[in-house]
Amino acid sequence: MLPGIGVFGTGNVVKVIVPFLREKGFKIEAIWGRTLNAAEEVAKELEIPFHTNRIDDVLLRKDVDLIFIICSPNLHAQIAVKALGIGKHVLCDKPAGLCQGEALKMVRASQYYPSLISIVNHSLRFLPAFGQMRRAIVDGYLGQESEITVCDVRVQMGSLLHDAYDWLCDDTMGGGVLTLVGSHVIDLVSHLTSQRAVRVHGVIRTFTKTTDHVNGIRHISSPDFCTFQMEMSGGALVTATLNNHLPGTFSQEVLISATFEDGLYVQAVIDALKKSNSNREWVKVNVITEEPDPDPLLSAAVRRSAISM
Repeated sequence: MLPGIGVFGTGNVVKVIVPFLREKGFKIEAIWGRTLNAAEEVAKELEIPFHTNRIDDVLLRKDVDLIFIICSPNLHAQIAVKALGIGKHVLCDKPAGLCQGEALKMVRASQYYPSLISIVNHSLRFLPAFGQMRRAIVDGYLGQESEITVCDVRVQMGSLLHDAYDWLCDDTMGGGVLTLVGSHVIDLVSHLTSQRAVRVHGVIRTFTKTTDHVNGIRHISSPDFCTFQMEMSGGALVTATLNNHLPGTFSQEVLISATFEDGLYVQAVIDALKKSNSNREWVKVNVITEEPDPDPLLSAAVRRSAISM
């Protein structure tokens, strides 16, 4: 028997994935929205029997065994860790949280409950074109995999923003081209080359800070342009430019996934790129294995006090 599904999010991807899941025989039991009105509107449109704006109302339902997290990234880790902790399977949209600390919590939770499904949506690697590209590389079309030296990525697309102000406008909530598109690029390059980034350098900018619909008190802080370089573990050099200033809007309807560990690596690269942008220098990519200390000075003082006693 297929598990009942609880969905977190009310965006366009939800309106695509819910009918697809129903075609495969799944039952959508509940949906969560940031506001009750948003949840109610999508629930009526998609004929979902239960809607709420309270996270626990979905997680604690006995008829929900599989959680789809398709909401703003600032909630990904909170929902995923809690869901795994009460025995729910989790499929989470990219990225795996807002920073490595959040991504590591998700990895730890998935490792603690290995019998549960825990995957993150890095879907480009599963598209037929990139599948064929990977097979060509493995078959030696470019020579030995270790001989790949340069990878050039250019993504030109329309705006990620909606007409009204929402989390896509806010960098602190996970909006922006680096988080939403760059995470795919980082994962895809690593998948195609079988190499991981060891050092990065990046420039991240927000050129569009207001629009006809988003202006006044609230300004857009999410980046709309990013260019970066990555030195890979096998010696390849990657250059990537992400630009969403073309006319039109961005649309992605693919939802196939990788592991939480893949999400942690991608977040490590994103964190390093943000640090590189701030410091204007190359930054080494460091995938953490322990959660960072939120207050290192206080911890050091406590340790000194313990030693003196």
